[in-house]
Amino acid sequence: EEEDDEEGEEETTVRGKAAPAAEEQQGKVKYSRLAKYFFNKEGDFNKLTAAAYHKTTHLLVTGFASGVFHLHELPEFNLIHSLSVSDQRIASIAVNGSGDWVAFGCSGLGQLLVWEWQSESYVLKQQGHFNSMVALAYSPDGQYLATGGDDGKVKVWNTLSGFCFITFTEHSSGVTGVTFTATGYVIVTSSMDGTVRAFDLHRYRNFRTFTSPRPTQFSCVAVDCSGEVVSAGAQDSFEVFIWSMQTGRLLDVLSGHEGPISSLCFNPVKSVLASASWDRTVRLWDMADSWRTTETLGLTSDALAVTFRPDGAELAVATLNSQITFWDPENAVQTGCIEGRHDLKTGRKELDKITAKHSAKGKAFTTVCYSADGQSVLAGGMSKFVCIYHVKEQILRKKFEISCNLSLDAMEEFLNRRKMTEFGNLALIDQDAGVEDGVAVPLPGVKKGDMSSRHFKPEIRVTSLRFSPTGRCWAATTSEGLLVYSLDAQTLFDPFELDTGVTPVRIRAALRQQDYTRAILMAFRLNERKLLQEALESVPWDEVAVVSSSLPEPYVEKVLEFLASSFEVSCHLEFYLLWTQKLLLVHGQKLKARAGKVLPAVQFLQKSIQRHLDDVSRLCDWNRYNIQYALAVSKQRGLKRPSEPPGSDDEADASDDDTLHLLGARHGDGDGDGHLV
Repeated sequence: EEEDDEEGEEETTVRGKAAPAAEEQQGKVKYSRLAKYFFNKEGDFNKLTAAAYHKTTHLLVTGFASGVFHLHELPEFNLIHSLSVSDQRIASIAVNGSGDWVAFGCSGLGQLLVWEWQSESYVLKQQGHFNSMVALAYSPDGQYLATGGDDGKVKVWNTLSGFCFITFTEHSSGVTGVTFTATGYVIVTSSMDGTVRAFDLHRYRNFRTFTSPRPTQFSCVAVDCSGEVVSAGAQDSFEVFIWSMQTGRLLDVLSGHEGPISSLCFNPVKSVLASASWDRTVRLWDMADSWRTTETLGLTSDALAVTFRPDGAELAVATLNSQITFWDPENAVQTGCIEGRHDLKTGRKELDKITAKHSAKGKAFTTVCYSADGQSVLAGGMSKFVCIYHVKEQILRKKFEISCNLSLDAMEEFLNRRKMTEFGNLALIDQDAGVEDGVAVPLPGVKKGDMSSRHFKPEIRVTSLRFSPTGRCWAATTSEGLLVYSLDAQTLFDPFELDTGVTPVRIRAALRQQDYTRAILMAFRLNERKLLQEALESVPWDEVAVVSSSLPEPYVEKVLEFLASSFEVSCHLEFYLLWTQKLLLVHGQKLKARAGKVLPAVQFLQKSIQRHLDDVSRLCDWNRYNIQYALAVSKQRGLKRPSEPPGSDDEADASDDDTLHLLGARHGDGDGDGHLV
């Protein structure tokens, strides 16, 4: 009571408001609402789904469920502009540091848009497949990837940038097969709409459409090594159709299978076509022998995929009982078999009545392909795992888990017991349409407010696998999208035939003594990138031919691989091109003799050089435009050569000197004295 009295006396004596101490003010923030604005007009309700604010420019970007976005300037809330980027909801928005570019993500269609709001133009526009991808193919040089999806679209991706640069939409139903011709400038696709189409990558157009006499659904497509013969397998008539690429005419119809054709593959070396079917056979058709069946390989189960080894000497077949069998196509003899059921390790779906162990009996590898060197085989199917097997040893080398996304079905081996109640599985109860962990399937024609929207979880699976011709990466089309796996180039220490006499000190000593060949050989045995670069770049350019000719055969392939990887990062382009030219001139015949082994390295080299060629050609195109512009201006001004008399008739011709003079004038070089170059 005494304390209370004292406090009361103190309170009566205080006049005014005491300021709180500085320590008390730290870490405390007070917010107050300055203004409140409404986006939607009366009767035009539109749900706000994403927003971003740029503090420096006071720019507020808002995205809505209808695909419309607004740009407002704060604090006055002035509308700068309002546009629609999609017909699906905008899921996320981001603004770059300067506030000039605004990025929008639309999850419904897989769209990514970067918008420059001041000039009102697109900086970047990318869109994935609306439905799952089902087919995949690498270009012969490994620069491009073509994918086909259930949405009927064919997309071509750049493997370096990861961007899609062209989309073909001519198919009216799902694409089932995609392949490149040997030149790499033509893509051939098959579809459920009953057509096989050929697309030109020079002009970006559909220049050939192949059809069958009676409408049929095509399940797979293959093109021979010359690019002149196109084949496609029918799903309902059990036939293989053969067309000519040049004329577009149907050449032959191959019958004999008693079930749907699941896969086709041409021998890379000979004119032999392998067709796999659900009738438990693989048939080999010889083009040189009027498409007669040379061999019929009997299998123990339905064939799902067939592929030839890059050298054409072996055939791999994936069957419905989870086996991969290997065959000698010349003698029709089985050379090996891999049992892959235990490696698939399928998960249990939410609505499955049986365990994952029992459901695995119905799962299998649905796609299979060889590595670039032919020593390994890559297999994937109705599982979240992709397996790499060693063909000769028939053992599992490595297993890749392609996803950890639990919003996909069949990801877990055991069901979540918390969802099992006395009334049954909670997964059977469809939650409301706002749940984000599934794909919405609205009723046809319903625009908004669909009370009968239902959800399902996409099942994890690998639909197609392809190894890059360069041998350094492989790609997979899965429920998650297009995945590309590449070799880890940052290996710390991977020596080759190393002994105690090979040290960095001895390598540098050999370089000082100008014994370049010995230094390069020791550097490759030690296999450290910096030492390799130092040894190769120490060789004078006029001695490259001599050193190239003195390299032993096993090291030539290693030098080519190193050069191919160096083209991507080094500025010594001409020097490395000189090395490449001399190596191929001297050792070309020997390399050709073992083309199967060396081919991945050569294609990796070709890919690196082609990229530089494309960059330089773009630059040359720009320079050509400048020169054409200068010539056009010179014709308008009536410039003549200095040596010509004043009355010459040849006014249309402007000399190179005049062209340079004009170009120099355009760039502020009025005297045209060649400083332009």
